[in-house]
Amino acid sequence: MAAMRGLRRAALAVLVLAALLPAYLSDDLNTDTQALQALRTAVGRSALPSWNSSTQTCQWLGVACEGGRVVEVRLPGAGLMGALPSGVLGNLTALRTLSLRYNALTGPIPDDVSGMTELRALYLQHNAFSGEVPASLYTLKNLVRLNLGENKLSGEISTDFNKLNRLGSLLLESNEFAGEIPKLDLPTLEQFNVSYNSLNGSIPAKLRKMPKDSFLGTSLCGGPLGLCPGETAETPAGSEPGAGPGGAADVGKKKKKLSGGAIAGIAIGCVFGVLLLLALIFFLCRKKSSGARSTAAVEKGRGLDMASLDAEPKGQNGSAAGNGMNGAAAGAVPAAAAAVAAAKSGGSTAGSKKLIYFGPMAAAPPFDLEDLLRASAEVLGKGAFGTAYKAVMESGAAVAVKRLKDVDLPEPEFRERIAAIGAVQHELVVPLRAYYFSKDEKLLVYDYMSMGSLSALLHGNRSSGRTPLDWETRSAIALAAARGVAYIHTTSPTASHGNIKSSNVLLTKTYEARVSDHGLPTLVGPSFSPTRVSGYRAPEVTDIRRVSQKADVYSFGVLLLELLTGKAPTHAVVNEEGLDLPRWVQSVVREEWTAEVFDQELLRFQNVEEEMVQLLQLAIDCSAQHPDKRPTMAEAAARIDDIRRSGQHTTTTTESPVTGPENEGDEPSL
Repeated sequence: MAAMRGLRRAALAVLVLAALLPAYLSDDLNTDTQALQALRTAVGRSALPSWNSSTQTCQWLGVACEGGRVVEVRLPGAGLMGALPSGVLGNLTALRTLSLRYNALTGPIPDDVSGMTELRALYLQHNAFSGEVPASLYTLKNLVRLNLGENKLSGEISTDFNKLNRLGSLLLESNEFAGEIPKLDLPTLEQFNVSYNSLNGSIPAKLRKMPKDSFLGTSLCGGPLGLCPGETAETPAGSEPGAGPGGAADVGKKKKKLSGGAIAGIAIGCVFGVLLLLALIFFLCRKKSSGARSTAAVEKGRGLDMASLDAEPKGQNGSAAGNGMNGAAAGAVPAAAAAVAAAKSGGSTAGSKKLIYFGPMAAAPPFDLEDLLRASAEVLGKGAFGTAYKAVMESGAAVAVKRLKDVDLPEPEFRERIAAIGAVQHELVVPLRAYYFSKDEKLLVYDYMSMGSLSALLHGNRSSGRTPLDWETRSAIALAAARGVAYIHTTSPTASHGNIKSSNVLLTKTYEARVSDHGLPTLVGPSFSPTRVSGYRAPEVTDIRRVSQKADVYSFGVLLLELLTGKAPTHAVVNEEGLDLPRWVQSVVREEWTAEVFDQELLRFQNVEEEMVQLLQLAIDCSAQHPDKRPTMAEAAARIDDIRRSGQHTTTTTESPVTGPENEGDEPSL
């Protein structure tokens, strides 16, 4: 009987729990709902009309639920304005992802963020948050991704970031942080950026593995930025100059042990050293003066020292036809880029000291190698296939010269392949005007285009005074590039561009696009590494020297995604989620958050949403994993033309959400 009574009590307890569990879950969801409603009231009353009692919470815009709780809130570019209220976010205790990026949120980050104990990802970039990072944020032990970039946060970067030992991404760029970077020890950190802050001092040892662009626009030193004052190559990273063996303290001790004779010997040695240095300077000055008086040095094969041709460019574009926006005006080089190097090789081949021309220039060359030798030049950039230079003739005419690398083809084979490249003469393709071949140097001469590349236009300085790149311009660039590549494909059944990317789409003064650097992969040797052109490369390409037309289509699809999203695909990680550009776009589209894909600059232009979505679909088709599922370049060009013809082509603008009010119509409802 006692056993029976025990079983009955247990059964009753189970029934009571079963009855109470839905109410418990409902209470938790009600708490989440109330928190979200308070958030809407404070910063999104007009921006979130779907957040109302007639729709279930888990169906609200940007809200995702799991197990009866709100686990994701994603509201990028939603038009939120004002200060986040205190006592709201902390009630979302099951939240794992909070994305409020690209809004107009102001004021401090609320202290009650510590209540979101399950938070893995916090994206608050591109707002106007101010004040210091709250101490409560450092209690979020599960945080993996933290992006606070492009705000007005101030104070010093705290050592308390070390408490977030699961952090893989810490992005603090473009704020008002000051002082030194503390000694951060985050074992899983992969992404780090503190660029454009008022930071100084030495980069801590464990952060020196980060790339140079993690520290741009600061007064930091060490690691990728070069040695700090008083630091030597032998100084261990992170150690203080003068500390340890051989440091200032040790030197002081040694000085006490020096005898008078030793001091006299040192003094005599110093005097002798100074005299020797003066003699050396005098000798070098005489040699330089003598060299300047020699007007026939170039013709005799001496030319420009090759070391000056390898100087690090200040631009980032390696496109042969140049980049006026990224060009490096580091001082004119006394002779044209690689052409002088060619002259140095003497008469090693039949083509020495002679440019071979293509197209209309072949009949009446406007310049010769000697003109190129006398031209001034500056480095434009280093690309996958060589370094590009701008060369300005004495007549004022400018050309772009590319000095090829990793080219070890025999001369007959090189001339055969370069002839195929030079034969492509089309208004939408930057033509190869001439080339030079010798045993040691291979040079290509193109038209110089002063407006630079699409890459510079898309990813250059996006300051508040910058004119956004509108839909009409972007779609016109896409169409011109598609037609240019499609023409290249018509020249031969196996012809391909081989290296389609935004830095190889150059612009005229009226922003008309031209495709450049086509066919260069056919010139390189087996030592060429395909990793140099990652980001745009089709998954089936294993040898960059053999790129099919369908592989070109894949690269063009990535280029379209770059135009639409504003993201550069040339990095292994293009967003916080760690995906490459095509996979990231597809993941967002699958979740029906298509509007989140588009560049915020595009969302400022109304009445083009349908065209944008159509071009996005074409980009996804072009970047399909299997080649057979991709269209041809001719089909892609035709579809872009149809998209442009069917649209209204109106580009009414609204104010940026960061600088002023934003209407609900700015974000397409997809």
